Amino acid sequence: MTHDKHLVSLPWADYELLDSGENMKLERFGSVVLARPETQALWKKKRPELWEKTHATFAFEDKKGEWKTRKPVPESWELSRGPIHFLARLTAFKHTGVFPEQEPNWVWIKDQVKKLGAPNVLNLFGYTGIATLAAAHPGASVTHVDASKQSLDWAHENAKLSKIPEDKIRWIPDDALAFVKREARRGTTYDGIILDPPAFGRGAKGEVWKIEENFLFLLQSLKEIFSGKPGSFFLINGYAAGYASRSFAQAVESVFGDIAGESGELHIKESSSDRVIPSGIYVRFVR
Repeated sequence: MTHDKHLVSLPWADYELLDSGENMKLERFGSVVLARPETQALWKKKRPELWEKTHATFAFEDKKGEWKTRKPVPESWELSRGPIHFLARLTAFKHTGVFPEQEPNWVWIKDQVKKLGAPNVLNLFGYTGIATLAAAHPGASVTHVDASKQSLDWAHENAKLSKIPEDKIRWIPDDALAFVKREARRGTTYDGIILDPPAFGRGAKGEVWKIEENFLFLLQSLKEIFSGKPGSFFLINGYAAGYASRSFAQAVESVFGDIAGESGELHIKESSSDRVIPSGIYVRFVR
């Protein structure tokens, strides 16, 4: 059974949570300071003077969100965490392509790969691929699956920035569940599985993904392709509104059996206080 453990992302050279409150968060990505909506930030801002330094703010008008820029922001700019390099961009969905709350998981992935040597790793719903880079850099061969060509192109750019050899990552534009079912039929297995399923999505051929309908089927299919050898690892992240980490953990336990792992919330800590923003949930275990 998993035990409860919150993971806390601390500031690093290219990222910090400067302040938060009043349904907003203020973050520095490299030299660019951004203000974004944050429903978890129910408290008062601590450092209102910092908000005057914002380069851009994501704001909603007539239920439509867009970036309002006060200072020039590059179309994309490079960030790094250790040996991994990646691009940040302002997207239409308020994201930047970088999810700092995942930083403790990047470290964990790297550590598991190092213990295994040269494992085969699968990253489903891989988006901009920072988890893929965290696995590939220390020696894993990674299969990166995402239905969005734009996301795959972005992840590929990040791999080039990080100087990952071309033969270390397989880029697959596909529906996650359809791909896993095919891999099961082929008898393919993976020593590490990483996934970040959305609440709703569409596959490369228009397949509809609904987490409430497809999540359990995906877990059952993943069990078929999980090698389960000593040191093999599994990591699932969740951002779907309304689900608790214990719900994800019990779903994983119902499929994979007795696992000794961890589950909980993903937090980002403010750089100048002890406050954190809860930013997602996770479950992870090692065989």
